Amino acid sequence: MTLHFSCTQCGRCCHDLRLSLSAEEAAVWTGNGHTVQILSEALPVLPSASGGAGEDDFNLGRSFAARSGGMPIRIAATLVAYHVGACPHLLPDMRCGNYAARPRICRIYPLDRLPGIRFDARAKVCPPEAWLESHPLLMSGERIAEDEAALVLAAHRETARREVPLMEALCRKLGISAAAFANEGLAVHTPEPATLHSALRELAAGFAPPEGLANWTILTNRAPTLAMLTEAGCDAGIVTRGAGYLGSFADEPV
Repeated sequence: MTLHFSCTQCGRCCHDLRLSLSAEEAAVWTGNGHTVQILSEALPVLPSASGGAGEDDFNLGRSFAARSGGMPIRIAATLVAYHVGACPHLLPDMRCGNYAARPRICRIYPLDRLPGIRFDARAKVCPPEAWLESHPLLMSGERIAEDEAALVLAAHRETARREVPLMEALCRKLGISAAAFANEGLAVHTPEPATLHSALRELAAGFAPPEGLANWTILTNRAPTLAMLTEAGCDAGIVTRGAGYLGSFADEPV
């Protein structure tokens, strides 16, 4: 499979934002008074045949160890720029007014930030004319054709892995301890920009790794999942889809 792509400057991807950011990028965004959310999900720790942890390298690399009640879990937490409507940097002619300093996630679009996801042009907001075969080659099979895009994407993923200890410390500092059950949704935490900015700057100056495992509540909007988590000894809670919970499934209240 080959995919060709060229940006049409339609501006669709610059509206209603949730852009994954590094800690440094998030500090810049909040320093300008803009909102950065923290999205969290709880990943189960599955035993392997040898009796050890059976998580794959990807989940291990993007998460930190925690517990929920009596169960070991892992938490993946992501900083995202959040903005309703047009990006504050979007100019009237649909060009980026922050082009030279735009976040890495903007530089790699429409590529996916997470590995292991089958690329699907239909899931992107770009119009059909962005994908004409006359445009430059974007992907050949799973290989990214453009060297610069591949390097930026690799840097984005590596930064996310490197900042996992910082994200654990940030959640502790802000009192964040609730996460959605993996593959069902994302818990959304929205600190005030000034509060998050101050915390990011303080942690960037240095921090000691948190001691012990923090206890997290696992959130779900599905009654069967709540029953399963409770039976397993987890601290669990039921929620509904909305500003604080991005659910992949319809609500199933208890």
